[in-house]
Amino acid sequence: MNLRNIFSFSSKFQNQDEIILRDYLALERTKLANERTLLSYIRSSLYLLLGGIAIIQLDGFESIKFLGYVSLGLTISLVIIGVYRFQKLNKQLKNYYLQIESMIEKNKK
Repeated sequence: MNLRNIFSFSSKFQNQDEIILRDYLALERTKLANERTLLSYIRSSLYLLLGGIAIIQLDGFESIKFLGYVSLGLTISLVIIGVYRFQKLNKQLKNYYLQIESMIEKNKK
């Protein structure tokens, strides 16, 4: 399996049909859902950060301090994954908006 396919979170789609109002509204909902998803990634990473710091600072539990460090590592990776996915979908949405604008210009002529 190709490494690029593993980190590709969506398929490549090219719209061939005319975009109507319903499709435009669906794109707006997708944009808002993308922002919500980014915020949930950040929220989850903050919870992991707080949990990791709390575990590291516990006295008498040296045997589980590694869980705190694992939690801190997961925090960083979760933020990176969330921002990457947000940027990738945002880029795709911009391409769709450009397609909409070009179709509108084409219909005006």
